[in-house]
Amino acid sequence: MFRTPRHLFRTFALAEMISWALLIGGMVLRATADLAIAVTIGGAIHGLVFLCYATTALVVALNQRWSLGTSVLAVGSAVIPFATLPTERFLDRRGKLVGAWRLTESDHPRDRRWHDRALRWALRHPVPLGGTLAVAVVALYVVLLVVGPPGGPRDEALALL
Repeated sequence: MFRTPRHLFRTFALAEMISWALLIGGMVLRATADLAIAVTIGGAIHGLVFLCYATTALVVALNQRWSLGTSVLAVGSAVIPFATLPTERFLDRRGKLVGAWRLTESDHPRDRRWHDRALRWALRHPVPLGGTLAVAVVALYVVLLVVGPPGGPRDEALALL
C-alpha cells in the first residue's frame, strides 16, 4: 500500500491538513450556529490524525536517517494549521523523502544500530508493525481523552492557586 516512505508521509501530511480543516470548520460552526458538537467531532478526528501523523513522521525519520532537527520540523509542523503539506514538499525538494524502505542491512556503519535492526524487522513484518502502532496510538489517544483538553477545568483550578 505504502510502497515508499515518501508516499506514506505525503498521505498522512494531507490527512493532517484535512483534519485541521475539520477542526477549524467545527470551531466556526460552534461560533456561528451554536453547534458545540462540531468541535467535539472535529477535535476528536484531528487529535487521532495528529497522533497518526506524528507516528508516521517518526517511522519515516528513522528510515530516512533524518537529523533531530529535521525530525522535530516534521512532527512540529502538525502544530501549525495546514503546515504539514508544505513541510512535506520542503522535505521532498531537499531529498529527505527519496528512497525505499530499508529492509536489508547496508554497508553503512549507521545501519548497524539496535533501532535500525528493529526497524528493518518491523518493516519486513508490516501487519505486526501496523497493529502495534495502532494500539500505541489508540492507547495514547485514550490517555489524552482522560486527561482532558488544555484550558479545561483542571487548568482553571491550577490557575486559581
